[in-house]
Amino acid sequence: MRDSSLALLTKGYAWLPDRRRRSGFAPVRTRLLGKPAIVLHGPEAVPFFYDEAHVLRRSALPEPVIDTLFGRGAVHTLDGEQHRARKALFVSLLKDRARVASLARHAEEEWEGAQSEWAGREEVVLFDEMSKVLTRAVCSWAGLPGDIGRDDALADDLVAMVDGFATAGPRHWRARRARHRQEDRLGRLISTYRSPEALEGVPDGSVLTSVASHRDEDGALLHVRTAAVELLNVVRPTVAVSWFLTFGAHAMHRWPSVRERLAAGDASYALAFAQEVRRFYPFAPFLGGLAAADLRWQGEEIPAGTMVLLDVYGQNHDPELWEAPYVFSPERFVGREPGRDELIPQGGGEAGSGHRCPGEDITLALLCALGPKLARLTYDVPEQDLRIPLRRVPTRPRSGFVMSGVQA
Repeated sequence: MRDSSLALLTKGYAWLPDRRRRSGFAPVRTRLLGKPAIVLHGPEAVPFFYDEAHVLRRSALPEPVIDTLFGRGAVHTLDGEQHRARKALFVSLLKDRARVASLARHAEEEWEGAQSEWAGREEVVLFDEMSKVLTRAVCSWAGLPGDIGRDDALADDLVAMVDGFATAGPRHWRARRARHRQEDRLGRLISTYRSPEALEGVPDGSVLTSVASHRDEDGALLHVRTAAVELLNVVRPTVAVSWFLTFGAHAMHRWPSVRERLAAGDASYALAFAQEVRRFYPFAPFLGGLAAADLRWQGEEIPAGTMVLLDVYGQNHDPELWEAPYVFSPERFVGREPGRDELIPQGGGEAGSGHRCPGEDITLALLCALGPKLARLTYDVPEQDLRIPLRRVPTRPRSGFVMSGVQA
């Protein structure tokens, strides 16, 4: 069986949907990175994929992804009790409604300051500016010293870690260097904040102190480097919402009626808009793990050790699930909460016990808070390249969405 690694690199998001179409939508078998692989698709596949008796994440993630996006020893690489103990830290920090609302307020405050500054500039690249706004907001919210969040180099490094995880070449090496720099920096911070003297004046229960003092299932404090990794795994995904906000601006530009309705301030429409941005625009093409034992799925034999892929992009555009899936329509979510395993841009299953991203609520809260503010902002969209190349993973509008004549 031919290895599809090169085809994946050259086709990006289109690779799996194309394979499924060519197979007549039968289960796709292939090879990736030299391993046999099978593709699972659809809401009924999600609980099967997230059952640890079926699919394991440990050793499943390629080293280039660990060394750029997640970090060594990260919660994403664990299974079983180790995973549940570590995941409890993230659930306590990222699923608490008061904490989520607090982060959204920090982001709104940073937005207000930023838009005043944008008004004095000829042009603004929204993607770049949102990464700075969100870096400042999440660092302040997490209890990090003020000089860290205000360092634009941190925002650049956080973007680089996401931007280079699924590619070879310069973007990948930038991502590796960025992670090394910031793990070193936050490791030194963690070491400092493990001394009682340094904790004076730091709010109890802040993200920083929670990570610094977290003990794993064996009762031991996290190694300093691992604690730095997990602190980055709170900060980095928050800044990755820059992708969704830029996609949101792209949607408002293409469909002005969406912008008008979003600007009106209807909270239920803002949430529907946030869900549709996450469904319509490409972010993760698929998720992967390894078969924990010899399995059987819809009549297909899956030998132990087989790479198991969950088709994220294809499911979010499946005409069996979504009417007119390639039409951007927030109305499909007005008054309708998507099923747990139906809409999976940030994974499926349960966040508390499984590998679903616990930061999903934060993504929605930030989109709901900042989407309407963007819709009410006055600006022009000059001539630029707004194409979104599906070969590039993760993708975004090529220009980053340039705005001119911004008025606060």
